[in-house]
Amino acid sequence: MTIIDYKSAGVDIHAGNEAVQRIKKGVESTFSRNVLTDIGSFGALYDLKSIMNEYQHPVLVQSIDGVGTKIMIASMMNKYDTIGMDLVSATTNDIIVLGAKPLTLLDYIANDKLKPEVVEQIVSGMVIACRENGISLVGGETAEMPGTYLPGEHDLVGVITGIVEKEKAILGKNIRPGDVVLAFTSSGLHTNGYSLARKLFFEVGKYKVDSYLPELHRTVGEALLEPHINYTRPVLHLLQQNVPIKGMAHITGGGLLENIPRILPKGCSVEIKKNAWPEQPLFSILCDLGKLNDSEAYRTFNMGVGLVMILDKNSVDSARAGLQEFPNFKLLEIGQVIEGNRATIL
Repeated sequence: MTIIDYKSAGVDIHAGNEAVQRIKKGVESTFSRNVLTDIGSFGALYDLKSIMNEYQHPVLVQSIDGVGTKIMIASMMNKYDTIGMDLVSATTNDIIVLGAKPLTLLDYIANDKLKPEVVEQIVSGMVIACRENGISLVGGETAEMPGTYLPGEHDLVGVITGIVEKEKAILGKNIRPGDVVLAFTSSGLHTNGYSLARKLFFEVGKYKVDSYLPELHRTVGEALLEPHINYTRPVLHLLQQNVPIKGMAHITGGGLLENIPRILPKGCSVEIKKNAWPEQPLFSILCDLGKLNDSEAYRTFNMGVGLVMILDKNSVDSARAGLQEFPNFKLLEIGQVIEGNRATIL
């Protein structure tokens, strides 16, 4: 008689337990004194009392995001140690643009077959990024779902929670024509546009992940796995110095064309100078392969800009001066706010 059990149906509970043991020490190294539960609890307990005392009117800020099909590049290269960093950066950048300080991260890792060593690699990247940015990796979920995911497929999602003083939340309401648009550059694609990038490189260009491109000084796979920059530390530093930032936009899916208008009040548009930041060869290659016009390119990719900041022109110098402790982060002037109907004009 054949015994039918959970493992024969494709779910290995032992592998899940092994994965937890592999990541336990690293995850716990991210805990602040506010974390009250250990890994493996049914839910995460996070003590807010001491934090709330620092705020007059505290507001929680939350966001959920994933790394998209960039995880397919990691799978193709069998290299998962940076994809967790990408998740932390993608989520935290989404809330720091509202002025929030990130507190905790919950992650969700799903696949057709759970491999403890892959989970360990992914989480190791999360641990590094969380420690660098003062975030507690308070919990997560691993889901082994054969049939839902095809063999070799993975998914990676995170939920970030932060906090901001209500009166200091940055919502863009005070943006006016004449304000200056500044930007931090990106490190390549970050986590957006990978469906098109994969099609262009691997179907149109017939490249492989190990194809070396002189223009990139590395292989296609290495360029596409370049970690997403996390802007938390320099942005929070400027906010702590009371630099009067009027609005910020994380340039994710939708690019410059779709993300900047999300923070613009009525009667305002932005005019962006395309040559105002260093050109990255990766985007030139993609645009040439797909014969992309500006509308498609700047709506799909970040085109080398990771985060946009809008300030009054009299505050630009103070913002730049405030970054002296962060020599790797330069604020470049890329445009201005003009009268309009909430659009980005190249």
